[in-house]
Amino acid sequence: MLKGLFSTPRAQTGAPQFAYPLKLNLGCGFKKMPGYVNVDHFAGSRPDLVLDLEAVPWPFPGSSVTHVTMDSVLEHVGQKPTVFLAIIGELWRVCAPGALLDITVPHPRHDHFLGDPTHVRAILPATLQAFDQVMNREWVAGGNAATPLGLQLGVDFSLENVNFVLDAEWLPKFTSGEMTSEEIVKASRSQDNVIAELQFKWVAHKPARA
Repeated sequence: MLKGLFSTPRAQTGAPQFAYPLKLNLGCGFKKMPGYVNVDHFAGSRPDLVLDLEAVPWPFPGSSVTHVTMDSVLEHVGQKPTVFLAIIGELWRVCAPGALLDITVPHPRHDHFLGDPTHVRAILPATLQAFDQVMNREWVAGGNAATPLGLQLGVDFSLENVNFVLDAEWLPKFTSGEMTSEEIVKASRSQDNVIAELQFKWVAHKPARA
């Protein structure tokens, strides 16, 4: 078990002595996960490691992480695009081949996203797909103007699954069969507070796919 290796939060200086390979719970806050190294910038939440995710490089060896959880974190970091891209690059560096990243973010049309002044960017499926080199090559070949960030940064992640968590007022409309999933998604494009959260499963491909 990796949780609780340190009795007090450890500063960012120096390489922490964890057992590798690692599972990381980045931006854990007060939600600790057993078997994970729980990381947060706020020492008051008593994480296993105090770390500012915007300060790269992180103190983990390359290809040392098999699982990453980021629950309501990615929308908080990297207000400047260069900083956000550096964080994605650092995720790629520390991830082992085939590492699984579980990412949860508030839907940008929900009050959970709109009401928090510390949210700096919306995270959508297209955001994560921009780092998929297979899709990037298809865009380039087809003349698509989307930015092929995977090719530009030398990272390669694939978005394997997207789960929509409905707002409590909309969930009964789906479970009762009143509305289909397609109708719910269509409504979310024009109305607020339909989808509360987006849950992504993102996979790191190392080496990058040809």
